[in-house]
Amino acid sequence: QLQLVESGGGLVESGGSLRLSCVVSGYNLDYYAIGWFRQAPGKEREAVSCVSSRDDKTYYADSVKDRFRISRDELDNTVYLQMNSLKPDDTAVYTCAADPFWESESVPGNTIENMCKMKESWTTWGQGTQVTVSS
Repeated sequence: QLQLVESGGGLVESGGSLRLSCVVSGYNLDYYAIGWFRQAPGKEREAVSCVSSRDDKTYYADSVKDRFRISRDELDNTVYLQMNSLKPDDTAVYTCAADPFWESESVPGNTIENMCKMKESWTTWGQGTQVTVSS
């Protein structure tokens, strides 16, 4: 059974950095596209960044572009989200999700951007980690 466990959240001052980890267990990471999503109090869950399973194509939300970076470590079965220049608006619960390459990625013409924006298409979710950015 595929499981995702996030870690690395915490309290940081505005302008600071955090690195979130999403450890994948049960199956090899290279079978899965991975996405990071976040949900702030009173707001809908939104896509932050996603990476494809086989060719490392990435997508970033406009609000985090040039500040966040997603990366995969196949040896450690882990996907990282490096978050720099954090702002109070980045405060949220961050959750990673997985989708096997034979699902959404196999749809002709589909892109990692499309996948990232369709939250309901991701099949497995972690429990989330809280990120709080103080002003």
